[in-house]
Amino acid sequence: MKRTRSQVSPTMSPGADNEGFDVQAKVNGHTNGFDSEVENAVIVGGGPAGLMLGSNLARYGIKARIVDDRDDKTSTGRADGLQPKTIETFKQLRLADSLLRKGVKIYDICFWSSTVTKPLHRTRREIHYPSELDVKDPFILLVHQGMVEDIFIEDIKERGIEVTRSSPFQRYVATDDPDAPIEAICHDTKTGSSRSFKTKYLIGCDGAHSNVRKSIPGAQMVGESSNSKWGVLDGVIETDFPDLWSKVVIHSETEGTVLCIPRERNMTRLYIELDRNLQDSVPTEATQDYVMKKARAIMAPFSVEWTVVEWFSVYKVGQRVASTFSAENDRVFITGDAGHTHSPKAAQGMNTSMHDTFNLAWKLNLTIRGLATPDLLSTYQHERRKIAQDLINFDFEHAAAFADGDSKALADNFATNVGFISGVGVKYAANVLNYPEKAPRGALRAGELMPPAQVTRYIDANPVDVQLDIPMLGQFRVYFFVPNVHSAKPFLNAVCSHISSSNSILGRSTAAAAKSYAQLNLPPVEADNFIQPGRYTAASHLFTFATVTTMQKSTVEIADLPSLLQKSRWTFYMDDLKDQKAGKSCTEKWLGEIGQDEVAIVNIRPDGYVGSVGRFDGKGDGAAAAQWLDMYYGGFLKA
Repeated sequence: MKRTRSQVSPTMSPGADNEGFDVQAKVNGHTNGFDSEVENAVIVGGGPAGLMLGSNLARYGIKARIVDDRDDKTSTGRADGLQPKTIETFKQLRLADSLLRKGVKIYDICFWSSTVTKPLHRTRREIHYPSELDVKDPFILLVHQGMVEDIFIEDIKERGIEVTRSSPFQRYVATDDPDAPIEAICHDTKTGSSRSFKTKYLIGCDGAHSNVRKSIPGAQMVGESSNSKWGVLDGVIETDFPDLWSKVVIHSETEGTVLCIPRERNMTRLYIELDRNLQDSVPTEATQDYVMKKARAIMAPFSVEWTVVEWFSVYKVGQRVASTFSAENDRVFITGDAGHTHSPKAAQGMNTSMHDTFNLAWKLNLTIRGLATPDLLSTYQHERRKIAQDLINFDFEHAAAFADGDSKALADNFATNVGFISGVGVKYAANVLNYPEKAPRGALRAGELMPPAQVTRYIDANPVDVQLDIPMLGQFRVYFFVPNVHSAKPFLNAVCSHISSSNSILGRSTAAAAKSYAQLNLPPVEADNFIQPGRYTAASHLFTFATVTTMQKSTVEIADLPSLLQKSRWTFYMDDLKDQKAGKSCTEKWLGEIGQDEVAIVNIRPDGYVGSVGRFDGKGDGAAAAQWLDMYYGGFLKA
């Protein structure tokens, strides 16, 4: 039975058939503007979330169609900040260099206030990310949304994908048959006609007013929308205010609050609180001149003049989360602002949105390839809706303290939530992917990120950040921490022999993945010459195996490793460097004490989160380790 999920766009042409589209493929594969080929995925929205998804799928070998209602990419304004975790993700994708070179790095935050009796003065200065937060890049990187989009657009263009623009999504049509494709129906604003794409999966990355969300039966935004309204100005400012190049919260008891943020190209962004008695969502009184005048009043007696204004907007604060992030038996998903809305003052929106799709991308890849059980895709809603709820709970308090100009409450709220704000403190609960260790000895926890640690790469003696060294290729990483390769050789041989064979989940999954990648894969691109993905897929398209040892390099050879680990020679590491903060080696920091006759195995998900940690007798026969690996991967891989 065919069912229509309808949300008619105001741009829909008069007389269009609005209900119960029945797509018939004819000669040349087209009828009434419909495309007969079934897409792997249709991504609605060409902003950072949609482009992150499309770029990741392309890197995994999956071509998706991206449709967007806009005629062109973002050129000015909108979101503006990348948090430490997002910077790490761009590094893992090998896409960070241009952004780091062009963006502005914020290391501190200042608070200023004035009262009826006391003029504007600095009340405190804080390090934005204190040293106790264990991050590689302890700063916010300020770049406007269009710069992020540019990075992804260039990446997907090289891989043969371009955004289908001027195509607002209207609705989808689904049937009760879970194997039948979904019809994603769009309006072509250039021709005035409707166009449909058949797809296995539909993902709404189409913002707060998402038509994909509105097309899902029963989906609604749950939460509160306050009467707080803010004007936003991006421009070049001439001022005698001394802290213009720090992040600054300025509060006037009589005039209101301003958030001041440095931007690229000598610009500054100001968020200016508007009068609460302005009733409309976007008050007609809130013109650019009105907002400028308000900013000058708050920042008096300092002078504030704009030589250039690049972008101006007004928005209303609200904290809401969608009642569901998935539908149609996990064939339709929403991400980003389509699933959660909040204030922009903690620089969370673009970051959280991209991590929604970063979480979803590798799960879609394995499912499209037929390598995963249905349990895998169901973890998307389980993991990301909880993060969205955590975000709006934090944002409610943060926005209230900001509007009140309470620097202590704001600083205290920030300090309490600094891990979450940075992104490195995001934690996923136990599920089929995240198996908590019963008695953890080190910093690694299932459902959390790998903390930074340095090791020396054996093959070329390069010191590397172990959490960043293996590029994101859609693979699980299996780390063997082996204090003594020689004494553990029988153990390693037995485990590696098992997981290479058809007797194991890993062996059968590797064989299935090899067949899938031979049939469904995008051609290599120039960027691959620098990443050299073959170094990490030599043993498997599904797993990258890595060995970490505390032995001295002079006492061990690649030839001492089992055949499986010899194939992974680029991920053989010497644990001979100490963490600058904690003074610990990678093994000590991640796992705590490991005996000389012990072997620890760490499973890392394709998105960099810890899946499970196991410890075994390195002098044993390896049977327990082999069984443990099969148990973990058997929970979500088809084999």
